[in-house]
Amino acid sequence: MPARTKDATPQLSRGDDAQLARSGLSSEEVAERTARGLTNHQPNTTSRSVWAIVRTHLFTLFNLTLGACAAVIIVLGRWLDLLFSLAALANIIIGFVQEFSAKRQLDKIALLRQDPARVLRDGEIAQITLEDIVLDDVLLLSRGDQVPADAVVLTADGLDLDESMLTGENDPVVKHPGDKVYSAASVVGGSGRVRVTAVGERSHASRLAKEARQFAPINSELRAATERVVKWISIALIPIIAIVLNGQMQAVGGWHRAFETGAWRDSLVVAVSSVASMVPQGLALMTTISFAVAAVKLARDEVLIQEQPAVEVLARVDTVCFDKTGTLTEGGVTFHEVHPLEGDAPFGDAARGALAYFGHDPHANPTAAALAPAFESVPADAPTGTLAFSSANRFSGIEFADSGAWILGAPEVLLPGGAMLDRASELAGQGLRTMVLASAASLVRDDDSRPVQKLPERCIPVALLTFREQVRSDAAETLAYFVEQGIDLKVFSGDNPATVAAAARQAGMEVAGHAVDASALPDEGDELTEAALTHHVFGRVSPYQKKNMVLGLQARGRVVAMTGDGINDALALKHADLGIAMGNAAPATKAVSRLVLLDGKFSRLPSVLAEGRKIIANIERVTNLFLTKTSFAIMMGLVLGLLAWTFPFLPRQYSTADLLIIGGPSFVLTMLPNNRRYVGGFLRRALHFAAPSAVAVTLCIVGINFYAKFLDPTGQPPTEEVQTANFIVLVLVGLWILCVGSRPLSAARWGLLIAMYVALVLVLLIPISLAYHQFTLPGPHLLIAALVLAVIGSGLIEINFWVHRRWMRRHQPEAFRAGVASGEV
Repeated sequence: MPARTKDATPQLSRGDDAQLARSGLSSEEVAERTARGLTNHQPNTTSRSVWAIVRTHLFTLFNLTLGACAAVIIVLGRWLDLLFSLAALANIIIGFVQEFSAKRQLDKIALLRQDPARVLRDGEIAQITLEDIVLDDVLLLSRGDQVPADAVVLTADGLDLDESMLTGENDPVVKHPGDKVYSAASVVGGSGRVRVTAVGERSHASRLAKEARQFAPINSELRAATERVVKWISIALIPIIAIVLNGQMQAVGGWHRAFETGAWRDSLVVAVSSVASMVPQGLALMTTISFAVAAVKLARDEVLIQEQPAVEVLARVDTVCFDKTGTLTEGGVTFHEVHPLEGDAPFGDAARGALAYFGHDPHANPTAAALAPAFESVPADAPTGTLAFSSANRFSGIEFADSGAWILGAPEVLLPGGAMLDRASELAGQGLRTMVLASAASLVRDDDSRPVQKLPERCIPVALLTFREQVRSDAAETLAYFVEQGIDLKVFSGDNPATVAAAARQAGMEVAGHAVDASALPDEGDELTEAALTHHVFGRVSPYQKKNMVLGLQARGRVVAMTGDGINDALALKHADLGIAMGNAAPATKAVSRLVLLDGKFSRLPSVLAEGRKIIANIERVTNLFLTKTSFAIMMGLVLGLLAWTFPFLPRQYSTADLLIIGGPSFVLTMLPNNRRYVGGFLRRALHFAAPSAVAVTLCIVGINFYAKFLDPTGQPPTEEVQTANFIVLVLVGLWILCVGSRPLSAARWGLLIAMYVALVLVLLIPISLAYHQFTLPGPHLLIAALVLAVIGSGLIEINFWVHRRWMRRHQPEAFRAGVASGEV
């Protein structure tokens, strides 16, 4: 048995390795490791837990405030006054359902492919599931396999691994005995036996994914602004509640009389009505609905939104960083061109036939397989000898009876030097992968006449063959769109700088010289950040450099989106303001991203940007309405409380007013088209409009109550008439706020306004509505006073609208110009 370390993990010597390579573990050793939990069990989920999603949507200051108000109403048995709580409940349900559905979709994906693994046990080869692999198992790897666990190479026969998902390096890596291999790498050539050194959560891929999976809330300005307003209100609520509640008790004769007569119950209900009206629950609901509708709409276009604010964040992004392999390019290579060489062997039909055979060989590596579309005429005669490609020797070979041998390999191996090698280096410097086709009399054979991996004595170079990466067909158009929108583009790749620069140029980016070689840069610090700011294309970037470059850009005030597909991109995607995973990305990378392009089409991003702009522009529009409502609710509560006047609305009455002037219209407004470009600071703009408008509404409400108390010639009207008059004033002035907030008035917005005025009339005339709201139409004097005050209030709102436009032009010219350009100002 192997020696044991302090953590009880078996360690093997070289002698043990040699024995393992021949026979593998015994059944007893497998059973012992399984009993100790040293199996390749992977984490069950790759995204947030259900509890994390529930916590995000349920435990908020916003819900706590409204929940307390609802609890009071329930205790008092006033169920018909609970309408205000429906917005909070809908907000929770919609948000949870949308994010839970995204979680379910992601949890169906495992980090590693679930193909069975081939292992050597008791000297016999067996197929087992990935989770049955134990520490020190001997895995048999061949072309097409994915490495299921970290391991060390025991034997290798031209073993080539594609580690691009881990490192971003697109070229296959040759592995020799003693080399390490990591989970999630793929075998692209050769075969070998490896000993498992780390399983399950200890594997390299799992550790990288675990760090990336640490959840952090997305940076949403819409949500942050709403939460900031709720926080301000919540801090102020303690003194406000005291003033409002005391005012309502004083309005019925004082605290003693209120408890003596039981009037405290009605006073507490209207106090709750006043407090609940101060919380912008409709704004949170409209934001949630907008995000959810966008998520459903984009899902039809194969775009998965994992967190609701993701689409809004893209509208604010000013820097888009992306990986090359799998994002800018599709992965793999395509044949580019034949460059005949001046020499003794011309490039003719025999050479074309040889290339056709290399391309159509079922065991061809990805580069050779790229020859197939360009060279279709495979020779009819079977070859007399073949040599599979060896990464160690860097060539493959074929021999025909009539045309001799043909060698396909690297320029460094087949070119003698001088002008030919310089030409190959020049082509490689352009980001093209270069191979050489050479001819020879025959392949080198051993004593048994079998071809061996050795170059013939005289190889004559016939042609240089160039290959280029397959840049996504939609990449150029998408990148051009982002440039047109003023978005800065960055390419962070682990691949060769020259290759990265060539791919970037092919995609339409302007690249001066080669890409920056990030291997010469530090892993973190100011030098790395400065490079990220001043340059646009980087090669040899490590996963941690990607992450720190994103963090550095954010520290300099950038709003950063990162796209990628490999595990090496996961950390950067997680820390970016918006992580975008391609459809063929590693599952762990998808899990930490905020947005997934399920079909891998880069061209989906402009439509996401447009949807985000629509949301954030329309939410800014309705924020003016909601913050006005919140502001005048606070002002009314304080003024009426200080005056010891009864708050003139029941919760059900105020909820209906809210629905007419804000709730219903805002739902429609958030769904209408709007292509206004995002400009930061929308909360400041909204408050500048909302505060004066709130003063106008409060003055009108105080005015109608003053008239009812002291000026009405019929004496003090009944409470129901006063409440109805206040409802009329509030809704009419509120609808004028809606009118100026909806400008310019399109046909849809005109229709919305007219519908709300009609709804007001119906609420005041339909008997069942009058009974539910406890309305009584006011007498002629009180009704005329209400209409006059509504006209005065609407005039004040109109004046405030034009003052606000002038302020916008002077103090926020960029936002004003963006509105004019889109036709929204």
